[in-house]
Amino acid sequence: MKTPVTNRDQAKARARELRAELGAGGTPISHAEALERVAAELGYRDWNTAAARLSNEPEVPLQVGDLVAGRYLKQPFTGRVLGVREVAGGAAFDVTIRFDEAVDVVEFESFSNLRTQVQITVSAAGVSAFRTSDGAPHMVLERTSAWTV
Repeated sequence: MKTPVTNRDQAKARARELRAELGAGGTPISHAEALERVAAELGYRDWNTAAARLSNEPEVPLQVGDLVAGRYLKQPFTGRVLGVREVAGGAAFDVTIRFDEAVDVVEFESFSNLRTQVQITVSAAGVSAFRTSDGAPHMVLERTSAWTV
């Protein structure tokens, strides 16, 4: 799957993609079968279970439990979202991220300052408004895997 599926509309779109891919490869399937395959991809027993569990809400950029990657103070990181709070009607989000490995936020070789967790405000695109002295955003992040129940 190219992008994480977090709601019914995305699951149905994925079923249409799957049906088109298989049809182009000479293996046509029904839409119902495509929905069942998408449910299996997402770890559900069947489409009815997936449809009941998947939200009808539009996609949100981040959710608690999501795996993320990006750059914090120009240093690469991977981590997990521990908290999310919508700000300004969805234009931005306060997020708390626990890094998989501590991130050294100091560029000097003579000393280090390691961080294992950070709380920061990012846009819906995952970019912070605050910048370093050379203009780089404090945080640039993207979801690499959605958390599912």
